[in-house]
Amino acid sequence: MCVPGGGTEAGAGPLNRPTAGAPGRPTAGGKLLAVLDAFSRDRPALTLSQIARAVDLPVSTAHRLVAELAAWGGLERDTDGRYRIGLRVFELGALAPRGLGLREAALPFMEDLYEVTHENVQLAVRDHDEVVFVERFAARDAVTVLTRVGGRFAMPPTGVGLVLLAHAPLDVQERVLAAPLTRFTAHTITDPRRLRRILADVRRTGLAVSDRQVTDDAVSVAAPVTAGDTVVAALSVVVRGTSAAAVRGVTPTVRAAARGISRLLNPPG
Repeated sequence: MCVPGGGTEAGAGPLNRPTAGAPGRPTAGGKLLAVLDAFSRDRPALTLSQIARAVDLPVSTAHRLVAELAAWGGLERDTDGRYRIGLRVFELGALAPRGLGLREAALPFMEDLYEVTHENVQLAVRDHDEVVFVERFAARDAVTVLTRVGGRFAMPPTGVGLVLLAHAPLDVQERVLAAPLTRFTAHTITDPRRLRRILADVRRTGLAVSDRQVTDDAVSVAAPVTAGDTVVAALSVVVRGTSAAAVRGVTPTVRAAARGISRLLNPPG
């Protein structure tokens, strides 16, 4: 049975995620955004006092902001008094062109890819210096991946991330490669010079393979999805394996599916 949901080749919390507001005294709008930004995958439900501490505001000010967001539908209060992100934010998020439109184009191909492989099938986009997963399918007996829809992760260790980083602007590539690179397994590549060579190969071949870089038993292969001349997303399949050869059988199918999505995003005429 196919189960949508879940999300990144290894779900970690925010890395270089931009924070709300600008340096200096925050504006009223910046404070509201800061309240929303206090919530994360690891902190999906917060009390009023936790929100106040997270955004460094008096409880009275946080109470006013939370009340405004709740009245608008951006926050919802549980029976235990804790707050969660509200459906209004979900509704707005669905309007993001890199989310809904891309997802709608990709879903038929992802479903076909899942039916052929019965493995983890993932679709991701780049947001600043991170990968954001916008859709995922997985079988119960597929290799475990610590990912979820809407989850963020570093680009260098993941197949989709390597594709997106290879086609990112040069300043993004340099910033990512200059930052400390986290080692997740003994196979994680943390040498910037080696990563530069890999990114060049990804641009040349149109494919990226992540060989046990996030977990010791998972290998992924990813291909770019384009709109015009721009790589807007990456599609991957993650399988259980102990070498890059594990994805050899699914590689042509992943490439074909990514090209199919790209054709829908690039109608003739």
